[in-house]
Amino acid sequence: MTTTRRLSLLTPSGRLTLGNLLGALRPMAAAQDGADCFYGISDLHALTTPRAPDTLRAAVREQATLLLAAGLDRSTLFVQSQVPAHAQLGYLLECVATTGELGRMIQFKEKARQGASVRASLFTYPVLMAADILLYRTEQVPVGDDQRQHVELARDLALRFNGTYGPVFTVPEVTVPPAGARVMDLADPARKMSKSGADAGVIALLDPPDVVRRKVARAVTDSDTGAGAVRRDRDAKPGVTNLLEILEACGGSADGITTYGALKKAVTDAVVAELEPLQQRYAELSADPAHVAAVYAEGARRCREVTEPVLAAAQAAVGLG
Repeated sequence: MTTTRRLSLLTPSGRLTLGNLLGALRPMAAAQDGADCFYGISDLHALTTPRAPDTLRAAVREQATLLLAAGLDRSTLFVQSQVPAHAQLGYLLECVATTGELGRMIQFKEKARQGASVRASLFTYPVLMAADILLYRTEQVPVGDDQRQHVELARDLALRFNGTYGPVFTVPEVTVPPAGARVMDLADPARKMSKSGADAGVIALLDPPDVVRRKVARAVTDSDTGAGAVRRDRDAKPGVTNLLEILEACGGSADGITTYGALKKAVTDAVVAELEPLQQRYAELSADPAHVAAVYAEGARRCREVTEPVLAAAQAAVGLG
């Protein structure tokens, strides 16, 4: 019986949030049953924007510990830069990618429109992302709309490489992931809660209860005070809808809640209860950094074992070695 292989990488571009937990880490943990899961920290992708070395190291350590604390201990966990095949295959794929298709990538286009000078890696990182996928012969890649373009590029590069040099890569299929909680920014409910968002609207996984309480208390609602004010309506009441969805995703209920004050108290209690066991486990793991390092060292070893034959086949196909 063939085991499904799943791959997902998170970039240490900021602190992991409640949105990451409910929308990504929870589904990743659930996917461990009956699947061979590779979950990585894409520290190379973090270098597309300026970042102090100590800041990056601290972010990787924190994220590595949080992935374990979130229950991903039945997966192969790794840090991308510790698996050299990622960068090596990335260059080979750059040799079949074109500037035209990279220039159409959304992130680069947005930065280019701002007129700012950006690192060349921001232009080429979608190719490295394609290498991340193709190295593991991943057949299905669950991805949201914001990342669909990158998986489609991986498909295009795999097909082009195979057509030019012979069948080396499995061509991945884009799949729709199971619906996860859609957590929006508390201060700006028109956009998703993001690791790079403003601190006031983002609940970080390691925020203590008093910080969670303050952020939820300041969450945007509206001026409606009449009967039925606490209701779902993403167009007319995006802030209230966001709080209701967070409450339910964290196991709470809005039954009997009629005021925004009561809603915010219920959300605070539910979020604090959701984060408490994760934060306790994080504290335990932080006290044993050698164990965390050993988990990721073993994960990197297995990744090298899996990826090196794929890289070798690609190198041989283009005439290297």
